[in-house]
Amino acid sequence: MGEVLTLARWQFAITTIYHFFFVPLTIGLSFLIAVMESLYVKTGDEKYKHMVKFWGKLFLINFAMGVVTGLVQEFQFGMNWSNYSRYVGDIFGVPLAIEALLAFFLESTFLGIWIFGWEKVSKRIHLLSIWIVSFATALSAFWILTANSFMHEPVGYVVKNGRAEMTSFMEIIQNPHLWVQFPHTIFASLATASFFILGISAYHVLKKNNNAWVKSSLKIGIIASLISTIFVAGMGDIQGKYLVKHLPMKMAAAEALWESKDPAPLAVVAVIDEKNKKNSFEIAVPKLLSFMSYNSFSGKVEGINDIQTRYEKEYGPGNYIPPVTISFYSFRLMVGAGMVMLILSVAALYCYFKKKIFESTKLLKLLMFAIALPYIANTTGWILTEISRTPWIVFGLLKLEEAVSPTVSASYVLTSLISFAVVYSVLILVDIFLMVKFAKKSPVKKGPVNYEIKGNKGGSLWI
Repeated sequence: MGEVLTLARWQFAITTIYHFFFVPLTIGLSFLIAVMESLYVKTGDEKYKHMVKFWGKLFLINFAMGVVTGLVQEFQFGMNWSNYSRYVGDIFGVPLAIEALLAFFLESTFLGIWIFGWEKVSKRIHLLSIWIVSFATALSAFWILTANSFMHEPVGYVVKNGRAEMTSFMEIIQNPHLWVQFPHTIFASLATASFFILGISAYHVLKKNNNAWVKSSLKIGIIASLISTIFVAGMGDIQGKYLVKHLPMKMAAAEALWESKDPAPLAVVAVIDEKNKKNSFEIAVPKLLSFMSYNSFSGKVEGINDIQTRYEKEYGPGNYIPPVTISFYSFRLMVGAGMVMLILSVAALYCYFKKKIFESTKLLKLLMFAIALPYIANTTGWILTEISRTPWIVFGLLKLEEAVSPTVSASYVLTSLISFAVVYSVLILVDIFLMVKFAKKSPVKKGPVNYEIKGNKGGSLWI
């Protein structure tokens, strides 16, 4: 059973991470394309139509890959995690069903209108279709996160006959955990799309493509990246404060805080000795963790060992400590990537106002490579979110070893794990090839090099 559990966890982790490469870009890019098309309908300026078609083509490639990689996700609940499905299916299945029957079909239907409706439906109907697609992608994320939030903080249920049964649908969708997780995910998606647009626009600037759509895309990317990264940081701070109070083990593991302290220092780096439950070396900033938790330089933050003792009394004997090293460093990678994104956004805005953005070769090259930063932040953030819940699959109700399918053999899971990993790797390579191929193509011929920014001395953010 131990081998089956390990392999099932690896399979779900790998397929989820692959799938999550595509989801944030789908959510964020659909919104920004809708903004671009709104500008086209309002002004009639052809440059916005060029932008919509250019970014729309990349959006469709990403969307198709997201659908393909997402198909097997829900099947795993019945294949590898049948005990989990049996235990919480009455609750977990509801938001997943709504996501499929409402959000996904709404998304795919109006995406079809948007793809094939150019010159066949009115501009306003065509515009409405992409806004509905954008709304549906966010709605899809909402229902998925509704199900996921129940796993972190179960609400609106009662345990009957060995199963968790729903008692209140409203409590499920009003779960406080959902409402700190969902906005953070949406703004992270906008940040992903913003840096995607920034990086590719920077490439075209470096290649001396001075078409109006390139300059406007770069400006939209700058504005959206700064706004989204600020909101990601803000919502991350709110989420962290919430977890300190409601799911303290997650935050204690993310900070490698073994003993409760008041005030609590923030470890910047640490050598973590999980066997002896201590840090053998760390560099920490005094009182900073208390400040981050309570907006005050005093305040007790519970440590892992104290929480473990409390959980043993509440849930019975067992190890309730998640993998601390992975939690600690995935958190720092996520935050570090986010900080670099914010710095680059500010630098790009500064250079724009100084009318230097088109001549700032080093910054433009950095923006190209910065496309990877939101993917690093998204992946490490998701790893932190899920692995810091260990040993629970549904916190306080069901442990991982109790959720795995009892009749599935290790060889079967290993075979499917290898198969999925190979197929998904091929899909990723195909996606990168197609993205690079079409990202290099301009929808119009290159114009003469003339990077004039209209406005007063400080520049202008008109797009």
